[in-house]
Amino acid sequence: MRVLGIDPGLRNMGWGVIDVTGSRLCHVANGICTSTGTDLAQRLLQLHHQLSEIIGVHAPDAAAVEQTFVNKDGAGTLKLGQARGIAMLVPAQAGLSVGEYAPNAVKKAVVGVGHADKAQIAHMVRLQLPGVDLAGPDAADALAIAICHAHHLQSAGHLTRAVQKASA
Repeated sequence: MRVLGIDPGLRNMGWGVIDVTGSRLCHVANGICTSTGTDLAQRLLQLHHQLSEIIGVHAPDAAAVEQTFVNKDGAGTLKLGQARGIAMLVPAQAGLSVGEYAPNAVKKAVVGVGHADKAQIAHMVRLQLPGVDLAGPDAADALAIAICHAHHLQSAGHLTRAVQKASA
């Protein structure tokens, strides 16, 4: 299974693609979609085009997006939410299921603690995906989201098989 992780951002939207075979994870690609200018609609359109191209090139089977946290800057939170809408819309348009994870859940799945910093996340992503060349912190976060989703899908698969075995 190929999983796309997306770290939403209006200026920099991180993305990362991994292949999952059983419990083995393999890095495919990662990068950062960027938007420029002052017109919000045009910036969102830029992100939409770039993310659509990534999905077209890498053909993921599933996607996952980090949930937005609310901070003191209401306008900033709203803009981030709009970028997150693009991050969820584009995979949905491609027919993909989209998982959503709280930042602390992603950190706990990848680092082992829910309050890890960006350096710890990048370090653990490098350990779990040997040889990965990270495009930046946003791409590392996106790969962490993909890894979190892969773990979630594996757990769900184990549960489904156990239920099927028990009912047989």
